[in-house]
Amino acid sequence: MSQNVSDRLRFLRAFASNPRQVGAILPTSRWAVRDMLDLADVAGADLVVELGAGTGVSTGQILDRMHGSARLVALEIDPRLAGLLAQRYADPRLEVVCDSAENVRRHLDGAAADVLVCALPFTSLEPATRRRILDLLPQVLGRRGVAVVIQYSPLILPELRRLFPVVRQRMSPRNVPPAFLFACSGGDGTGTAATSSE
Repeated sequence: MSQNVSDRLRFLRAFASNPRQVGAILPTSRWAVRDMLDLADVAGADLVVELGAGTGVSTGQILDRMHGSARLVALEIDPRLAGLLAQRYADPRLEVVCDSAENVRRHLDGAAADVLVCALPFTSLEPATRRRILDLLPQVLGRRGVAVVIQYSPLILPELRRLFPVVRQRMSPRNVPPAFLFACSGGDGTGTAATSSE
């Protein structure tokens, strides 16, 4: 069985166990991940934080782009998927954490992320949980950090506009279904709210 098929089966099992938590029946495509990561300077980042790492589709591409002394903290709430990540990527720059994204700040030792990669299924989360996690995003970022968010619906855009002065957006049509990508910055409150589209 190929890794791709195996990962799809693992992801489907995780979805069946907790559909609200996983939010999709298939992992994000490598093309959508590439398009998302192109919206941030991963190569120049010292700390990258990944929320909702899943089977590691984004994790592998993030590691490929990171410089040698950078650090990646990848959070995944499903224990089986977190175990898969730790086994698959034997990279000293990677720390896999099996925990909810709500607790991300506990695992950063006071550091701020240069890039935050978020693949959480916000539209399927309970409203209170969604709000708590979204409110954390600008708090986790450094002053010049960028949060890149991938979703299968544009419904999260008003919430991102509420939190970040600048929100850039684009689509990745090669994903199934097409993915909506957002790059959010200026979350320290010093800018003027604006939204641009690519």
